[in-house]
Amino acid sequence: MLGRQYISSSLNAFHRRISFKFISVSPRRFAMTTIAVLNEADLKDGQLKEVEFGEGGKVLLSKLGDKIHATSAFCTHYGAPLAKGVLTADGRVTCPWHGACFNVCTGDIEDAPAPDAIHSFKVEVSGGKIHVTADPKATLKENKSRTPTIRGETASKSAGPGVVIVGGGAGGFQTAESLRENGYSGKITILSQEDYAPIDRTKLSKALITDASKLQWRTPEQLRTKFGVDLKTGVTVDSLDLETKQVIAGNSRVPYETLVLAPGATPRRLPIDGANLENVFTLRTIPDAAKIDAAVKEGKRLVVIGSSFISMELVAAVTSRNLLSIDVIGMEEHPFEAVLGKEIGKALQKFHESKGVKFHMQAKVDKIVPKSADSNAVGAVQIPGKSLPADVVIMGVGVGPATSFLKDSGISLEKDGGVKVDEYLKVIGFSDIYAIGDIAHYPQHGTEDVRRVEHWNVASNHGRAVGKTIAGQPQPFVKVPIFWSAQGSQLRYCGIGAGFDDVIVDGNLDELKFAAYYAKKGKVIAVISIQKDPIVAQSAELLRLGLMPSVAEIRAGKSPLDVDISTEASKPVVA
Repeated sequence: MLGRQYISSSLNAFHRRISFKFISVSPRRFAMTTIAVLNEADLKDGQLKEVEFGEGGKVLLSKLGDKIHATSAFCTHYGAPLAKGVLTADGRVTCPWHGACFNVCTGDIEDAPAPDAIHSFKVEVSGGKIHVTADPKATLKENKSRTPTIRGETASKSAGPGVVIVGGGAGGFQTAESLRENGYSGKITILSQEDYAPIDRTKLSKALITDASKLQWRTPEQLRTKFGVDLKTGVTVDSLDLETKQVIAGNSRVPYETLVLAPGATPRRLPIDGANLENVFTLRTIPDAAKIDAAVKEGKRLVVIGSSFISMELVAAVTSRNLLSIDVIGMEEHPFEAVLGKEIGKALQKFHESKGVKFHMQAKVDKIVPKSADSNAVGAVQIPGKSLPADVVIMGVGVGPATSFLKDSGISLEKDGGVKVDEYLKVIGFSDIYAIGDIAHYPQHGTEDVRRVEHWNVASNHGRAVGKTIAGQPQPFVKVPIFWSAQGSQLRYCGIGAGFDDVIVDGNLDELKFAAYYAKKGKVIAVISIQKDPIVAQSAELLRLGLMPSVAEIRAGKSPLDVDISTEASKPVVA
């Protein structure tokens, strides 16, 4: 009942919003062609359908009530077919792979990780046929993206200090784009410690890509000319002066009107002997990935300390390199156990073992030793009762909030170094400072538990919400976290499963083809899947809307895909 009310009110807001936000069918000017693409009777309410357009073109049709919409057919993140995704009655189409979400009427971005909007095409119905008007070039997969609808002046020379963003990662990037898309016309400055424009950081661990030009979302020139963003790279922020509203970096002082703290996290190193030997690495930046890529070569021995996502993604990325050995050291009985549970951790361990990976679980590292007494190069990792030969060691033992510059600033830090924020991601006690991403302790939608979530996509969606709020359209953060991991096949996850007390597995763990539901006190709080799309995308929307099936229903065989969330708004709302 609450879900129906939420969708109905959201749909009304959705239609109000497109009345002022939609400027044109597409900012790009093409030679338009009108084609009858489908019989009207063949598109049902709540349905997504991919149709042909001209030679090689594709268009996504969607129907909500009596309204038919046409957009690009592919996600702008990694190109997934949106027809295999999820449509909700409040006008959202969610990618089946990574949770990117678009507005079906305007094509605008609703949720990250989409870096670009999709095209929206004109639709008319006549003679029982659905006619779409578009340029055929705009319907090709390689032309799926369009420049976001930007309202307001984007000149970086606007009067006043404007918004200053500390951090040049995904959160900072999405904040800047969201500000412009939602009409903010003031100055935007990004202070990045890294020497390159914001990148798709997930590809560092998943593929060890080290070329910044293949990872960046926008070039510095594009950020400056299209979005009016002043990107300052290689900047280390030392402190804040809250009284004068300035960010202090070396001898420079950068004034702000509104401050967004998005510094990300710093990889931890174990406090053990040998932690700083040559070829002992952590992974966060492109230079880190380049060093690992150069060191992990055929015939080398690799030891990975830590058995969670970053560590195991790196393991998956290098198993084809003909290494002499790959050893993984973990504290739990099975990898991923704390997040995914013992049964699924065991299945994933079995997969990696089939690729030649050796696990040393429930073990602690005593020390890392050099090759010889007079060498600074790593030679072995010692655990109780065993010495593991190593030419390269990677520490994937977690990260900490990169907030050392906030000490003594007047902003309170939590025990772990994070910053507590409200539902609008505003720092508690401040009206002009926001904190997002890895540093933010924020209230979780649906539970109101305050947690800090270390994931790139959470930071991205934090940025989108904050940008909208600063631009004058207050946006409480209600996005359900979605993340993914390359583990042979793609593992997808949504929700906050911390403290789960029950796991329901549907499918075949040996074949890594299953969905699993994590419950706490009888309520489903998180879902994962491998080779079961779009269960996670659907579940994320069900969790957002409060319509997730109960534990009893899941045990009885009900699937999240059985719940209709694409036509609910057309039904009467019951008070």
